[in-house]
Amino acid sequence: MSRLWRGTLQPQYNNHRCAIAPLFRPHPMRLHYILPIVLSMALPAHAELIFSEYVEGTSNNKALEIYNPDSTEVDLSLYKVEQYNNGAATPTTSFALTGKLAPGAVYVMAHSTLAGVLGSKVNQTAAFTFNGDDAITLTRSGTVVDHIGQVGYRPAVGYWGTATAGTMDHTLRRKSTVKQGDTNISAVFDPAVQWDAFNVDDFSDLGLYNGQGGTPTPPPVLPVCGAAATHIADVQGAGATSPLAGQNVEIEAVVTADYSGTNGFNGFFVQQPDAQRRKLAGVSEGLFIYAPGVTARAGDLVHLVGKVEEKYGQTQLTLATNGLASCSSGNRVTPADVTLPLADAKSLSAYEGMLVRLPQTLTVSETYELGRYGSVLLSNGRLPLPTNVAPAANGAAAQAAANALNRLVLDDGSNQQNPGTVPYPAPGLSAANPVRAGYTVSGVQGVLEMRYNAWRLQPVPGAAAPVFNAAGNPRTGAPARHAQADVRVASFNVLNYFNGDGKGAGFDDPNNRGAKTQAEFERQEAKIVAAIRAINADVVGLMEIENDGYGDLSAIRRLTSQLGADWRFVDPGVPKLGGDAITVAIIYNSRTVEPVGTVATLAIDDKNRQPLARSFRRIGGTQNFTVVVNHLKSKGCTGATGKDADQGDGQSCWNPTRLRAAGLIADWLATSPTGVADVGKLLIGDLNSYAKEDPVLLFAQKGYADMVAKFVGKDAYSYVFGGESGYIDHALATSGLADRVRAVHEWHINADEPIALEYSFAYKSAEQQQTYYAPDAYRSSDHDPVLVDFALNTQATGGTPGTGSTTPEGSTGTPGGSNNVGDSGSGSLDPLIWLTLTAGMVALARRRSWRA
Repeated sequence: MSRLWRGTLQPQYNNHRCAIAPLFRPHPMRLHYILPIVLSMALPAHAELIFSEYVEGTSNNKALEIYNPDSTEVDLSLYKVEQYNNGAATPTTSFALTGKLAPGAVYVMAHSTLAGVLGSKVNQTAAFTFNGDDAITLTRSGTVVDHIGQVGYRPAVGYWGTATAGTMDHTLRRKSTVKQGDTNISAVFDPAVQWDAFNVDDFSDLGLYNGQGGTPTPPPVLPVCGAAATHIADVQGAGATSPLAGQNVEIEAVVTADYSGTNGFNGFFVQQPDAQRRKLAGVSEGLFIYAPGVTARAGDLVHLVGKVEEKYGQTQLTLATNGLASCSSGNRVTPADVTLPLADAKSLSAYEGMLVRLPQTLTVSETYELGRYGSVLLSNGRLPLPTNVAPAANGAAAQAAANALNRLVLDDGSNQQNPGTVPYPAPGLSAANPVRAGYTVSGVQGVLEMRYNAWRLQPVPGAAAPVFNAAGNPRTGAPARHAQADVRVASFNVLNYFNGDGKGAGFDDPNNRGAKTQAEFERQEAKIVAAIRAINADVVGLMEIENDGYGDLSAIRRLTSQLGADWRFVDPGVPKLGGDAITVAIIYNSRTVEPVGTVATLAIDDKNRQPLARSFRRIGGTQNFTVVVNHLKSKGCTGATGKDADQGDGQSCWNPTRLRAAGLIADWLATSPTGVADVGKLLIGDLNSYAKEDPVLLFAQKGYADMVAKFVGKDAYSYVFGGESGYIDHALATSGLADRVRAVHEWHINADEPIALEYSFAYKSAEQQQTYYAPDAYRSSDHDPVLVDFALNTQATGGTPGTGSTTPEGSTGTPGGSNNVGDSGSGSLDPLIWLTLTAGMVALARRRSWRA
């Protein structure tokens, strides 16, 4: 029942050609109705078989009982049970009967799971898959003799009848006065007319037509206020499951929260009154009551009758028909305090189904499900990604264990997917009113439960929404360049920037990983361009840009053109850089830096993207520096085998492949592949490896220092996954360049933001497509950009972050004296314009010399 299983069915369309039709062509469904009437004229006159019992219980507890009201034996080989799923007009599945059925006898068909429980009562096992909204017919030689449900119709509520006496989660028994089947399969079906309803999973009468030949089913127990009741602590017990599972019990408790409304949980929670609480260690005194169609009121003391069951990881009481009596109102229970981190993995079981309060100021660790399901992950402080702070073999496992005890989902009290209004933060989520990871919240209260494989705190309906404090991690503008810096280099993952065919179409290409339409692309592009402009870097390394070459309609040329006439991109001189759908790229501002030497790349394998290296120097400068942009193999496990499979050490899949690539890249760069001497190399990009993982440690051994670790520190992160924060977007520098670094920034515009604020139209209403979107830098990608500020104009070494002396360069040089082969852009200058500008700059230099 995981939310991840929910999906949207896409309509399928067929092409139809016109044809000359015969004068009369009966509709297939009409024929299905007419044929039984015609055939019935040829059938012998006798009392036909009928359905006498129907079981639609939990899981695969599904069965049908068929009764022979005639005075003669019946050949069952003439009969079939046909199942019509989801409103189908023709049978989805058919089950042929076998053997003979004596007069007055019954024949029981059951799913194999239930047959294992019922034993000899079952005459035939059948792979029944019917639910409460699926019709069933009994046919003789193709003619319908009885049915349950309405063929060709699917009830919107999921069942025929009512929530307390319908075809879902009930056993139905044919009234003893009914001796003839109902053959009108298209008529509205009301089970109350011919059937009596009993509790879910009541099999006591199967094989006994209306109790004949056995003990009659006892009348249901009715709830009576003040009657003997089982304590909730005894229902919950101290173990993983209830010691009373499968038993019918009575309890008397206070309603703490009702979730019976639209998109609710089909039930409510109750808790033992304060005066009766036992407060036993590890034992809960709250309980979920599964009661579809029943409304309860918070504060009411209620007496309940039902069956104890284990569902989806927690204990519940399935309410019996008419199993609730309201005894008094205005009652209150005291919430229990729950703090993080937990003492052990079982700690929260002691509060399952109870009203609890979180007295601490907790931190939002993840917002991934906020727009889709209305939930956020809370923890006591942020959760570091284990291998970001500790090596896989030394401490990562301990950090992972600590993280597991320090997390709790704050849900929205709803089962709805893509809610029209997301309550967090009040009055509702929007592009201008987000909840970011790093925000804090205090005094949260609600009911604790296990749902979708996670412990969740459900807010009490009607209570005020919690208030989130943005002070811990507010949105900020782009970091200012360090006062001593004369060059800024940035690394930016552009979230699968694909521009279709470059002419407004082509977004349906199967290789497209980005925007699905031109309208989506324009929204995506606006955010990416806003981010790159705000970063104000001289050189930007890009990851996840479409690998469609460097021509007029290419993605890299399109993006460069949107940044302005001064921007260029590095062209490696090949049709495409590697064989992947995405690639890396380098763009630069030609007003501030110029390329020198040659473009270089390295073919590694078919898993890692090819790196791209280019040397630059400041306009008017003499110091060369080399930028190398990378994107190593992802951690996704598809196709991973052997040592590339997940080794359980926190580094996920493909770690040896990434490690090999790191070694090859470092050795390649040692050969100075751009062909020029430089003060150092800056290796940037998405290495898909956290700070303490093997590939990064290997780069350190090869002489590449981690600038993010040095300047940002142990709390650095550029990515949030599973509520844990770390950085896979790196800035690694050789010593000569590392000494010139003055500042490193991770601009947190993406990793902390809800994914709902991305450009995509998916999973959003028409209104949300507007209110969740802004053409700004926030949530322009899922990775945060990394910014590195250098002071190339220095001879100092061994400086500390943010300090260090600077001295003027010995000579200024002349722009335009480098080898610019392999660089282009929508704003490229032709030779005549370049000569004109060069002449102007020479004249300006002479003028300044004269003035000096």
